[in-house]
Amino acid sequence: MPSVSSDALIVLTLPDGSTREVAPGTLARDVVGSIGARLLQASVAVAVDGEVQDLMTPLRKSGAFVVITDKDPRALAVLRHSGAHILATAVRRLRPDAKIGFGPAIDDGFYYDFEVETPFTPEDLAAFEAEMKKVVAEKYPFMREEVSLDEAKVRFADDPLKLERLADFEGTDEVISTYTDGPFIDLCRGPHVPDTSHLKHFKLLHTAGAYWRGDVKRQMLQRIYATAFFKKDELETHLHNLEEAKKRDHRVLGKSLGLFQIFPQAPGAAFWTPKGTQLYNTLEGFVRERQKEAFQEIKTPLLYNKKLWEQSGHWGKYKENMFLVLDNETGEHDMSLKPMNCPSHHVLYASEKHSYRELPVRYVTFDVLHRNELSGALSGLTRVRQFSQDDCHVYLREDQIESEVKFLMDFILSYYDTFGLTARLKFATRPEQRIGSDELWDRAEGALRAALESTGREYEMKEGDGAFYGPKIDFDVTDSIGRAWQLGTIQLDYNAPERFDLSYTGEDNAPHRPVVIHRAVSGSFERFIAILIEHFGGAFPVWLAPEQVRVIPIAIDYNEHAQALVTRLKAHGIRATLDARNETLNYRVREGEVEKVPYMCVIGRREAEEQTVALRARGGGKKQDILSQDAFLERVLEEVRTRALPVPAEKAAAAEADA
Repeated sequence: MPSVSSDALIVLTLPDGSTREVAPGTLARDVVGSIGARLLQASVAVAVDGEVQDLMTPLRKSGAFVVITDKDPRALAVLRHSGAHILATAVRRLRPDAKIGFGPAIDDGFYYDFEVETPFTPEDLAAFEAEMKKVVAEKYPFMREEVSLDEAKVRFADDPLKLERLADFEGTDEVISTYTDGPFIDLCRGPHVPDTSHLKHFKLLHTAGAYWRGDVKRQMLQRIYATAFFKKDELETHLHNLEEAKKRDHRVLGKSLGLFQIFPQAPGAAFWTPKGTQLYNTLEGFVRERQKEAFQEIKTPLLYNKKLWEQSGHWGKYKENMFLVLDNETGEHDMSLKPMNCPSHHVLYASEKHSYRELPVRYVTFDVLHRNELSGALSGLTRVRQFSQDDCHVYLREDQIESEVKFLMDFILSYYDTFGLTARLKFATRPEQRIGSDELWDRAEGALRAALESTGREYEMKEGDGAFYGPKIDFDVTDSIGRAWQLGTIQLDYNAPERFDLSYTGEDNAPHRPVVIHRAVSGSFERFIAILIEHFGGAFPVWLAPEQVRVIPIAIDYNEHAQALVTRLKAHGIRATLDARNETLNYRVREGEVEKVPYMCVIGRREAEEQTVALRARGGGKKQDILSQDAFLERVLEEVRTRALPVPAEKAAAAEADA
């Protein structure tokens, strides 16, 4: 190695505080090897100042140097990215005609896009997976090479998708790198595992269509989705959860339970059945109840002219997602259905004078919103065009930010606790496309981060993922089968008060600018209900279930007694129904089980005479408990009052076995 002046050396600081000085361009694997041969053998990649790179990438900057093994959470993304390349290797072996796109790691696996004349079949996927196992067994090293733009064009002359990507490098000084594993070469930044043998536990899942570069005007590619883990049991657990997710699909359960439907006459909007409407209203009523003391509910119009959206910044930053309406007077599409509530709340706040004493002012609304989602992106209740949010905007003084964030955070987290949902906090900073000066963003990010840290709660960073008007705290909840959903948010906005000239009269009797916090808890009710359907598998807690009790008389002789019980339950606010159809008892009980009714009360001769019920609890199998009507009524009322969560079937079975 040629001599290098000490000024030009890269200084790497190891976790124990010691340092290594190396020449620029030194491979990361050489540094790891100098630390220890066993560490090199266990290493997957490294991180330099938090930036992950593989062992074959030259080092170019000084900083903290951390060796990443398979025990580091960051290693999984490296493994999965390599899995995508191994998938492409296998596909090109069996289908040389396939044009290659890109293959990134994603949250729960990886994918690769291919351009082919006919869609891949399940048989194709089985063949690709078998070929991947051969590539893994061949233990090809991932060889990295940095090349010029001209050389890259030569190497990918037969891959038009890669050539198009290379055009983006024109006139830049960005490093162009390729990776080779065996006969396959790909244009890629990395990072990758040292060789293909690291991909031991993986599974190809399914295919889907995907537009090239996400542009609906471009050609449709075939995307193969897959997943991978370092440990076999982790893969098996993930695959089990995927199967469980299929069973819980809200689109299937929503229809089978008679909750909602979506028709082609209104794409992206739900038709709620009587049962679904009961569920929706119960949830909304719960939110209203929790907010009635500290929040002021308002209603605002659905349609606005573009002046409002220009003032808010949405016309310039969000117009393509808005449903525009033709103004008959101007002949232009300069009206819009509202995609969010913020500007209308600002207009109402600005219409009155406010004193510092009355702040914070918390406006909350449940108005209908519309967003022009692409038709191909619509999916059940999770991606819709019409929805409602439990939307709140708080107008407050700067000195109230810390206490308000704590109040809102406790409010949101306790809401999720009610449903057995756990949440992780993420702090999102300024995006590239934004409004407002850097000075305002500095203030907003500093204030919100300080408020977040004052709560003492752990959080993750989401650089560049803030709203276009301000930084935010996002709440990612985890459901009963381990899936993460981004739901609630607390967003700090210094821009809206400037744009809408919002003010309050301070203690000095002079006007001051308030700060605005945008807060949502459920996100949209539609999406939250979809999550709840899948979280509970359709077996809702008693308080939330559209039908809480079904009373079933054994024979016509006991119909009157059964109806009397239904009437009594309803008088106490319990949602009870009578099933006195001319069907067998087993048929009616089985139907109640399929429809996931929490409680079924069977009424026969003894129950009619003794004022009792033969109670079948959901998930209890064929077990029947004999309870007095009074005891049963008290039990249901207590579960509703406490909003008790359902006991998982496996726990119920264990408790029964112990008894």
